[in-house]
Amino acid sequence: MIYFDHNATTPPAPAVVAAMLPVFEQLWANPSSQHGPGQGAKRALSAARASTARALGCKAQEVVFTSGATEANHMAVRGLLAAAGHGRRRVLFSAVEHAGHLRLARALAEAGVPVGFLPVCSDGTLDTTAAAGLIGPDVALVSLMAANNETGVLMPVAEVAALAHAAGAALHVDATQFIGKLPFDFARFGADAVSLSAHKFNGPKGVGALLLRQGQPFVPQTLGSQERGRRGGTENLPGIVGMAAALELLGGGDDVAAEAARQAALRDALERGLCALPAVHVWGQGAPRLPGTSYLRFGRVSADVVLNRLERLGVAASSGAACSSGGSEPSHVLGAMGVPRDEALAAVRLSLGRMSRADDVAHLLSALPPLLEPLLREEHAALAGA
Repeated sequence: MIYFDHNATTPPAPAVVAAMLPVFEQLWANPSSQHGPGQGAKRALSAARASTARALGCKAQEVVFTSGATEANHMAVRGLLAAAGHGRRRVLFSAVEHAGHLRLARALAEAGVPVGFLPVCSDGTLDTTAAAGLIGPDVALVSLMAANNETGVLMPVAEVAALAHAAGAALHVDATQFIGKLPFDFARFGADAVSLSAHKFNGPKGVGALLLRQGQPFVPQTLGSQERGRRGGTENLPGIVGMAAALELLGGGDDVAAEAARQAALRDALERGLCALPAVHVWGQGAPRLPGTSYLRFGRVSADVVLNRLERLGVAASSGAACSSGGSEPSHVLGAMGVPRDEALAAVRLSLGRMSRADDVAHLLSALPPLLEPLLREEHAALAGA
């Protein structure tokens, strides 16, 4: 199977699995225990925290380990909101946040919290003019993804950080799709809190982190003594060690940039080949994007039909976000971009990763067009006769 769904999840690197196995076998004690085995686990936890901090450009005390980005997102928004100053109750989300994060927005609104949404332009980029008008003195925080999980379009984090801070608001950034794909340095990123998840950069599932800038007011949402009192619950030490190993494998900023350039070249070759077919459209193609993400439609041929053809070719892909794939509802991201329903239902996401190779792209470009061309011709004839 050729894997073109790295935005959904990535395979754990062999070195990550190798780093985790000794933890399962030898360091299984509770890091909070005072006996020898517990203290051995605590030392491993401290070492993994220090390694994670070095890789992400932050201080060790700014790392809060979580079960993944969803938990980190929710605890960031609720914790920052609870700590906001008097008169600041409004929370702003971008209209294209991950579906799970928008559920939090709805839950807050139902609980009486004033919630607003920052719109995007037709190419998926944030409407910064509208954002400037919405971020006012009553805003407690802005929650914004660094890169969209469907289109791959990058968001202007630095610009929004400046707007939020000028208004006295905090900025939380969901960097789930960004970290591991583009160079990242928390110290220079501009956000007050950043969420990440290990399984997006060849680490294990079920572990992530919230980077919380030192001195940032924050009210813990899960009470306990762990993580400096900011997130209760026994730490997932094997997962944390695996995440630290995955981050170390990424290398420095120059290594990440070089890999990003390699993936961008593969993506561009893929899109050039597919756009030779009639009526192929790529969303966000002219905007700054993640290097390995291509979100496109083949005319108005249903995504289910295209994905079925891909499956027959031994290619794994998706119709967008893994959490919402499989349903008949169009992507909310494309809806926010003003894309008509029939076009949105044709959306297919091809996302590359560190294991992607030129041969994978060549296979898809040689095998898929013959399967789709008859469908596109039929669609063209039907539209012409309408």
